[in-house]
This record gives sequence, C-alpha cells and structure tokens, in this order.
Amino acid sequence: MAKEEEGDKEKKGGGKKKLLIIIVAAVVVLIGGGIGAYFAFFSHSGEEEAHPEPTPSAVVVADAITVNLADGHYLKIAIALQTTTNAAETVDTSKALDLVISQFSNLEVAELTTNKQREAEKAELTEKVVKAYTEEELEYVMAVYFTEFVIQ
Repeated sequence: MAKEEEGDKEKKGGGKKKLLIIIVAAVVVLIGGGIGAYFAFFSHSGEEEAHPEPTPSAVVVADAITVNLADGHYLKIAIALQTTTNAAETVDTSKALDLVISQFSNLEVAELTTNKQREAEKAELTEKVVKAYTEEELEYVMAVYFTEFVIQ
C-alpha cells in the first residue's frame, strides 16, 4: 500500500507541475498579445498625428553682414532662407541675421577654415533659425544657405 500512495503522490505532483506550466505559458501568451496589441494600435497613432514635412516655397535673400572674429579677423557672410508654404510672402530676416552674429562672433579663423567645420556651424545655425521661425508648431523656414562666406 505504501507503493500505491507513493505512485498517487507522484501523479498528483506531476499533474500540479503540468498545470503550473500551462498557467505560466498562458500568462506569457497573454502578455505577449497585450504588448503586440499595444504596438499595433498605439505606436502608429503618434506617427499619423505628426506634422507633415514642410514644403519648400520661396528663398529669401538677406543682406551681407560683417562679423568680428577672434584675433582681429572678419567674416563677411550672406545668407538666404528657404521658406515653407506656411510662411507669408516675405519673411523678416532680422532674427536670422542676429543668430548669425551670435553664432560666428569671436570664433577663431581656424574654426571656420575646413568644410567640415563650416558645415557643423551651418547645421547648428540652421537648427537655431528653424526654431526661431517656428510658431504654433508651424515651420516658416526650413533651411539656411550661405550665399557669401569670406574670411579676412
């Protein structure tokens, strides 16, 4: 009889282990399904609500200005702003020129002599200008072009 009780205990223990494995598997499937449903329904909603890329419009050319560099050097720079269809027909360039002065004032000539360094400064300037010409999440300017860049 002792052998029969041991066999019953093994069967009951084995049944509990199978039940536990089934429950764990079901929980894993439910969690995976929940995560999948979240990504299927909610992750794309942010992309649909995102603002579309701005469409280019007119290019507004600003007057050339001279900026003081370090060590008595000067930079004569002229820029043009690529406006978007959100912008009015004319865009006031004074904010952009102020940002140009702030960006390039007191830089050393060595910081502007290679294309890589100039492009890095231009990218930073473009980011600032786009931010300055954005109102209520509408971008009025999307790019900055150097039309003149002379170091003396």
